[in-house]
Amino acid sequence: MWSFFARDPVKDFAYEIIPDTQEKSGIWSLHRGKRKTSGEPVSVFVYEVAQGTEQQTQLAKAAFKRMKTLRHPNILAYVDGLETEKSLYLVTEQVTPLAVHLKTQAEKGGAGELEISWGLHQIVKALSFLVNDCHLLHNNFGVWAVFVDRAGEWKLGGLDHVAPEQGDPSGVSLPAPKAVYPDMEKYEPPEMSNSSGEKWAGEVWRLGCLIWEVFNGPLPRTSSLRSLGKVPKALVPHYCELVGANPRARPNPARFLQNCRAPGGFLSNSFVESNLFLEEIQIKEPAEKQQFFQDLSENLDSFPEDFCKHKVLPQLLTAFEFGNAGAVVLTPLFKVGKFLSADEYQQKIIPVIVKMFSSTDRAMRIRLLQQMEQFIQYLNEAAVNSQIFPHVVHGFTDTNPAIREQTVKSMLLLAPKLNETNLNQELMRHFARLQARDEQGPIRCNTTVCLGKIASYLNAGTRQRVLISAFSRATKDPFPASRSAGVLGFAATHNYYSITEIAARILPTLCAITVDPDKSVRDQAFKAIKSFLSKLETVSEDPAKLADIEKDVASCAQAGGPSSSWAGWAVTGMSSLTSKLIRNTPGTEGGTLEGGDPTNSNSPTGAADSAHAAHAPGRFNRFNRNPREKGVFTWMCPDIGFFFSLFFRAGRSSSSMTVKKQSSDWSSSGWDADDSWSNEKEGQGQSSAGEEGWGNDWGEEETDPTLATKTLPLPEGVRLASEYNWDSSNTAKGASQNDLFASVSQRNTANTTAEMSKKKREERRKELEAKRAERKAAKGPLKLGARKLD
Repeated sequence: MWSFFARDPVKDFAYEIIPDTQEKSGIWSLHRGKRKTSGEPVSVFVYEVAQGTEQQTQLAKAAFKRMKTLRHPNILAYVDGLETEKSLYLVTEQVTPLAVHLKTQAEKGGAGELEISWGLHQIVKALSFLVNDCHLLHNNFGVWAVFVDRAGEWKLGGLDHVAPEQGDPSGVSLPAPKAVYPDMEKYEPPEMSNSSGEKWAGEVWRLGCLIWEVFNGPLPRTSSLRSLGKVPKALVPHYCELVGANPRARPNPARFLQNCRAPGGFLSNSFVESNLFLEEIQIKEPAEKQQFFQDLSENLDSFPEDFCKHKVLPQLLTAFEFGNAGAVVLTPLFKVGKFLSADEYQQKIIPVIVKMFSSTDRAMRIRLLQQMEQFIQYLNEAAVNSQIFPHVVHGFTDTNPAIREQTVKSMLLLAPKLNETNLNQELMRHFARLQARDEQGPIRCNTTVCLGKIASYLNAGTRQRVLISAFSRATKDPFPASRSAGVLGFAATHNYYSITEIAARILPTLCAITVDPDKSVRDQAFKAIKSFLSKLETVSEDPAKLADIEKDVASCAQAGGPSSSWAGWAVTGMSSLTSKLIRNTPGTEGGTLEGGDPTNSNSPTGAADSAHAAHAPGRFNRFNRNPREKGVFTWMCPDIGFFFSLFFRAGRSSSSMTVKKQSSDWSSSGWDADDSWSNEKEGQGQSSAGEEGWGNDWGEEETDPTLATKTLPLPEGVRLASEYNWDSSNTAKGASQNDLFASVSQRNTANTTAEMSKKKREERRKELEAKRAERKAAKGPLKLGARKLD
């Protein structure tokens, strides 16, 4: 029992000191430490009674007391403490001495003026708090009394000599710093201690010494203060006031702060303004917060890294979690994320991103999709498939074309992380619907391009079922860039087709578009035909090479992208519709060509003949039936890798090349998720006769000879065209009453009879009206008051 009371209290202390982390800070030794339970990093100031004098022990106990009672955001924060007969332990937030911090920054190129300006602002504000609010004097103000936390913010410490202005009422007087530290005499003001100047005149003088040392290094002697050195010009007038010989002319810390905050002053900049706003963000109006976060994105590149990580990031996360900042926090959030390690990113930002995807805010959704490249590498497959993809797929059916387009493009980044079901079934179902039914030509084109880029991630069965049918459909699209995308899709995935498929299905499709009205499409078709023909010729000359050419046909999904030499095209090279649709700006805009080499006509990704780059009159005569819609497409790049730039007029909700929608959705047409692009069932993929450019989709491409003679059962009530009575002379007795043309003829006859009866009734009514008018005219006008005779 007695051993319990005799236990060493240091062993029961809740904090652990990390060995070999000692730094000297006055009479204290500064160590790094951590909380035993949570591992939270802290700093521990230790004073050993046995190693100090009586005066130093007295100062250490006074500092221990002041740390507990003084609370201010710019004063070193007290966390915990322990006082024993042998030692004093002061636990504070994790900090580094300013001298050490400046030395480290000098090795990296020096601390920037923005960081120093905010640091000085904080220290002067802490000094003003002591002098003006608490009526205390620090008496030990200098570089050694300033510490820097993880966010790069400066904290005032070294409270060993703090005393009231009028002296301690208890009569206890602390020794002066120069009595304890002989080398401190150079920081003493030139006037005598009994000078008639303000009590805080000495504090302000030491502030001038601090400013000199921050910019020029350790102060060798008092006379060195006369040499400005590297003190910034904007700070020189105010610095000279601090170190003036007349103590009465030295400004109060509050007035010094006010003078430096004036327009053009050293403390008047975007960094200081941002910090001041963040300190009061909880009481700001929502509109002010929105504007602040928008401006913050532009300034973050010039802000210190530690400040971004440890001060801006927590505020951004708080603003999203508990405020209504919305999508405006995304841009600065991802900028700050660049400074984080992989573990920090996974811990702090990924949970927020996952939550953002479930938001119904369209602005939030489209910005996430646009900036997915910045965080996709930190997302694990489980989170993508279970928490992100189910929300992203809603974008495929969104009424906003910009969201549909960005959703398609995002699949290029998500595809490597999707599981078997989501990639080969769910995604293919959405792609099939977009390519067949979306009214926006650029979105149909992007869908085709994206499919070609992610082909290597699909399993062999899906590739064989989907690719040829999808690219063949694209070659019949009324939008020229979509037809080019179909050709380039064939070329980019050429290694996934067997020789038989090339000869029987692909080449006939490509040959059909060698007479395309758009020359850029024709040029790409001829290039692709030559490439596929060379394969056929190679196998014809040497059949032993067949296995090598078809080695990738049945290959499993690969981790890398398409290996084709024609794969220089990408979704990111296409002009985005997003900005045009969101701004809804009237007028025309030209596109910007990205990627490729427009000067290299020999390269597969080079531009086509420049003479055919512009649209010739009547170029879209086959597809653009509405003369008012001509000229909507500003230009289409014939580059093999990148395509088009599309302009939408204000208020227009659909492009000029509108594809008619099918009358029923895919589930009712017999196309399930696994067979969205299959052409093995009768009627699948066939467009109505009125959909120009989409008719006869894939029926003529079937190569299975057994299907040519196979008789398929017809649905109830459906008859073959050959069974109808095509001869109008045979509509007499005995003809089927269900005959299509007979019923139409009967309806027409009935309509004609009804029209004739109506015409006769109208003529009869006009005759009666004429006769009444004649009788009235024969009797003459009646006089007023006269009786009408029968």
